[in-house]
Order: sequence, then C-alpha cells, then structure tokens
Amino acid sequence: MLDVTRLRVLVAVARYGSVTAAARALNYAQPSVSHHLARLEAETGTKLIQRAGRGIRLTDAGRLLAERAAEVIGRLDAAENELAAYTGLRAGRLRLAAFPSALGTIVPNAAAMLREHEPGVDLRLTEAEPPEALRMLRAGDVDVALVFRYSPDTFGADNPHGKDSEDPPAAGNAGARRGGGSLADDEDDGIDITEGLRERLLLEEQVHLVTSAQASAEPSADLSGYARHRWIAGCDRCRANLLRQCALAGFTPKIAFTTDDYIAVQALVAADLGVSTLPTLCLRAARHPGIRTVPLPGAHRYVYAVRYGDPPDPPAVSLLVEALRTAAVPPPRAAGSCVGDPAQLQSPA
Repeated sequence: MLDVTRLRVLVAVARYGSVTAAARALNYAQPSVSHHLARLEAETGTKLIQRAGRGIRLTDAGRLLAERAAEVIGRLDAAENELAAYTGLRAGRLRLAAFPSALGTIVPNAAAMLREHEPGVDLRLTEAEPPEALRMLRAGDVDVALVFRYSPDTFGADNPHGKDSEDPPAAGNAGARRGGGSLADDEDDGIDITEGLRERLLLEEQVHLVTSAQASAEPSADLSGYARHRWIAGCDRCRANLLRQCALAGFTPKIAFTTDDYIAVQALVAADLGVSTLPTLCLRAARHPGIRTVPLPGAHRYVYAVRYGDPPDPPAVSLLVEALRTAAVPPPRAAGSCVGDPAQLQSPA
C-alpha cells in the first residue's frame, strides 16, 4: 500500500519542479521531502527521481505515478470536503469549472441564487474549456464541470434529452448520440470519460451566423453564400463545428483568424474582417453593436452540468446544479429585474 503523504510529496515535486519549492509549498523541511521521496522509491522498487544538472527531474515512472497520485489525492480531498459538509463540521465548499461564455452568463446568476439560498456555501470558480474541465472533475479538483457539445449531425436534429432530463447516462444512450450527443462521444478529449461521469442537460442553445453591420445585405442562414468570405474560428470544438457546418453547405471555409475570445470574434467581425458563428450564450454575455446575426436552422450547442461518482450528490452540489439549471434559461423578466429567483431552488432532501 502506497503512503498517501509520500504521494503528496511526489505530486508537489512534479508540480513545482524542485525539492526546495515542494518543501516550501508543503511547509516541510527540505530533508523531510528528500526522505519521503527516498522511502517512496524504496516502497515501489522504482527510480522516480533523477539528477538533472543542479536540480532534479522525474523519471518516466515518476511522472506516471505523479499523474495517478494527483487523481487519487484529488478524490481523497473531495471525499473529505463532502464528508465535512455532510457532518456539518464546516461550511460547504463548492468548486465549479466552466467555459468563458457560461462564466459571463449562467454562472453569476446561479452563484447569486446559491448565495441567497445557502449563504454558508463557499463557491470557487475556475475558467476551463470542456476537455480540461472534465479532467479537473475526474482528478477531484472541482465538484461540477459546466461543459458544452455541438450537435454532430446534420441540421434539424432534435433535442436529445429534453431540458428537464435528469442525468442521462454518459454511455449507451442512443438518443444522445442521435442529436446533441453524449459526453461519452467526446473522443477529442483524449480521456475515457464513460466511467463515473453523470451529466445533466441544462440548455439547448441556437448557433448564429455573425456578420458585420457594415455589410449592405442582411445576413442569410444559407452558409453557401459565404463560401468566398474569410472566416473567424473559435476554440477547438467551435472550429470543428464551423468546419462541419461549412462542409454541409458544400465548401471549406478560409479561416483568417482563430481566437477563443468571443468578444474578440465579434470585434473582428464588426471590423468587416470576416464572418463567424457564435452560440446564443456568447451573444447573451456581450454583444458588439457593429454586428448582425441570423440563427442557423438546426445548428445547436448543448450545455451540460457534469458530476463524478455515484449518486446521491452532496446537498450543496445538488443545489448548485439546480441553480445552474434555473439560471441557464431565465424566465421572461422586466428590464432591471434580477435574473432567477432563489425561491425556485429546492433544498435537497
């Protein structure tokens, strides 16, 4: 049985790059760190650290063990936090990873509702695109990952789950693969996410063509008319969706700019430097006055809240997911009113 304390030391050395820095981060004496590393090598019977000039570096075996140890320690820390929340030893702490347009729309409203309903919960936020958010979830660095997936099929695919779907399985869901897709189909993530992940569909949002307001013609939903235009692409998933949509329209887009920043995308389009596609959340978060948009029929993006491990979730996690669900599709409201009503949240039993 590997010693968890020694694994923490190895992870710290891998993260900070030296024994001195790891000792400082762990608040250990430097000889203590060296001792733990030597004992860990003796336990495993494998060389984990080697000299590199005046410093050290991990061997291949050391890197492998450090990566697995980070996942194990993350899950142990998450279990400790969840148990503390259950037993009331301290206020619950929640960690959420979300992509940028969600952080600019859904997350602030959900956080406000959560604070109103349960002020003792300490919510921590991290910006991460879906592949990294899922890795953080599996490693125990976050409790909930807010991710998205584009519809992989031709235009006109139906909503795979329905907005009120409760935890469709991550694998083996034929309906999910037919339309918006299941997270289990995300081969581009480079990790096996079919085991232990539970997803809840929060929002099916429209994808729009974005053109400059300087253009004389109104934007058209027929992408084939833009085959000769320059295009602006977003993150890897957004770029893949753009290429797929243009392929369905019979052409390969000439991509002139690539940026993950949806505000920069709109600014480039407004300057008439190209056209692009953006989901509704990107336009809801911030809309440039110099652009025009038109919805693309059948083109959708699906937003999920994902958790790891078997149910039931800790009460605070369930409450956060409900807040995200409520904030994802705000009800019609008068100008200046608060988005989302904390009274709509139901405390988990």
